[in-house]
Amino acid sequence: MPEPSHFQKQQSLPTRHIQLQFKQRLLLSAASYFSCQPMPTALPDSFFHRDAQTLARELLGKVIRHKVGELWLAARIIETEAYYCAEKGSHASLGYTEKRKALFLEGGHIYMYYARGGDSLNFSAEGPGNAVLIKSAYPWTDSVSDENALAQMQLNNPEASGAIRPPQRLCAGQTLLCKALGLKVPMWDAKRFDPQKLLVEDVGQHPTRIIQTTRLGIPTGRDEHLMYRFVDADYARFCTRNPLRRGQVEGRDYLLLDQGN
Repeated sequence: MPEPSHFQKQQSLPTRHIQLQFKQRLLLSAASYFSCQPMPTALPDSFFHRDAQTLARELLGKVIRHKVGELWLAARIIETEAYYCAEKGSHASLGYTEKRKALFLEGGHIYMYYARGGDSLNFSAEGPGNAVLIKSAYPWTDSVSDENALAQMQLNNPEASGAIRPPQRLCAGQTLLCKALGLKVPMWDAKRFDPQKLLVEDVGQHPTRIIQTTRLGIPTGRDEHLMYRFVDADYARFCTRNPLRRGQVEGRDYLLLDQGN
């Protein structure tokens, strides 16, 4: 290999210096951007110290944020299900185990488990064994969670073909939601919220109407008739299964609750 010319030797050092300066500017720019990002405000633990059905309704419109790297991935809750220790549809009704201990802790503990191989997210409510399942959500963007966060969620949860999943279907189910937000059972089960990493925030979004209907996937004879599922009516077509689909009758299959907002 020929030796570099004197001119090449003279140019290589300044060129490397310029490249290094450019990289440093990029890093400083990124650091400045992230340092200027507003911090989200977590709901207090006391918010979760309420009846499971009340909590399930109050969680609609709230935003779950999970920090991954420097990004706050975020989704607005649009569908929830309430569970009680005293009814047969709940995990708690099967009795206390170490795996289910979060259900028996005070309100605001995180209970995660695997459903059909995917992660699922629940929050304990008031009373031992009572909880709320976060059934589905809708991607949320704002000054805290921008388009880069949404893009990361789409990378986390692509279509089976590998194609980019559209935002409206990104969190349309309990396991899709967790996959998009990067939430894993080993990391968060039986933990408290961490305002630096995982939280629920009130961003001022409140449903005008709530659909109350029966829960999904409850086996026959396990209190499948109980109307403990709640859906933000404006987002019904984006939830796990639209309760307003053809053939469903108000008063028989669901109730429509006017929130008076």
